[in-house]
Amino acid sequence: MGIWESIRVALRALFANKMRSVLTMLGIIIGVMAVILLVSIGSGVQDEVTGSIQGMGSNLMFVMPGKIEMSGGGSPQGQLVNRLTMDHVRLLQRAESPNFGPVVPGIEGTGKLTYRGKTHTPILIMGTAPNYFAMRSWPAAAGRTFNRSEEDGARKVVVLGRKVYDELFEGRKAIGETVRVTGQPFLVIGVADEKGAMMGQDQDDMVFIPTTAAKRLFGIENLSWITIEARGEDKAQAAKDDVKRILGRELRDDEFSVIGQEELTGALGSILGIMTAMLAGLAGISLLVGGIGIMNIMLVSVTERTREIGIRKAVGAKMSNILIQFIIEAVALSVVGGSIGIAIGVGGALAIDEFLPTAITPWSIMLAFGFSAAVGVFFGVYPAFKAARLEPIEALRYE
Repeated sequence: MGIWESIRVALRALFANKMRSVLTMLGIIIGVMAVILLVSIGSGVQDEVTGSIQGMGSNLMFVMPGKIEMSGGGSPQGQLVNRLTMDHVRLLQRAESPNFGPVVPGIEGTGKLTYRGKTHTPILIMGTAPNYFAMRSWPAAAGRTFNRSEEDGARKVVVLGRKVYDELFEGRKAIGETVRVTGQPFLVIGVADEKGAMMGQDQDDMVFIPTTAAKRLFGIENLSWITIEARGEDKAQAAKDDVKRILGRELRDDEFSVIGQEELTGALGSILGIMTAMLAGLAGISLLVGGIGIMNIMLVSVTERTREIGIRKAVGAKMSNILIQFIIEAVALSVVGGSIGIAIGVGGALAIDEFLPTAITPWSIMLAFGFSAAVGVFFGVYPAFKAARLEPIEALRYE
């Protein structure tokens, strides 16, 4: 019997027991669907985080307090000792390095924003310098951002994030109005353009005030971070070395860290990549369970069709014919189940994209389909071999 005839016989046997075939495929369907869904979610989150870091601006590096080691692309490690102050910002600005340009301080805190009885809380309050907005390519959608004189004079002026503006002012004019930031009056001078989320933080749900005003508002002197822009991608490493050398004059190695965008992207990408692989591995377990189900059903099928096997062998069917037939049946179950699982997985990923970032990758589809086919072959071999080894006389006597 030829291969096409074996396929025809195998498919006819599967269609003869439709409900059993469907239930057998269910494990493969769920496994393939889970692989595609979980890998799509993991890849989507990874792409969004990477895009968010790149969206901060170009050629940026960050001076963070304490010792942070992005060891082996893994998670940041080290102890936090915050000694960053405006003196270090001025030290970097006076250096006039040919490798880096603007130096921007940052102070972050949380509080509440109140306007005419409406309260928005909790809210991220960011104290920074006027050139922060240019560095981030983040213009004002209305009004303006604060200037150098307002920074130097610690003026109580505020630029609202888009979401904050929408919730408090509901489309009304905000420029020139006074809001209370953690109980203190601040003059609204601008509304920032819509920016979206970055690393889980909604950038439109924050407000910006001068660094000097933030120091008084929170009663602190230390900075949360310092952002520095290199003068080109080719000078990023040299700029990083310059920053370490300059700050090293006043700070110990364990009191500050300089992290480039590439390091941050690589570290977080590595963590998310491992998580994606783990999710795919967990989903793969259900494929193995589905494979065991296929083997069980194929063993039942061999038992039920013992007399049929005996008749076929009695009229001249070879051991290889029986072996191929039952392997084809197992592979057909896994391939059809895998195809249905792919369709459901892709459709589910597209639907979930409305709520969670997803990225359907061709390799995850090929991996899931290939693995499902391999499961069919692997778990179909034993039942097929058992059927092929049956002696015609014993098979014909079976009741």
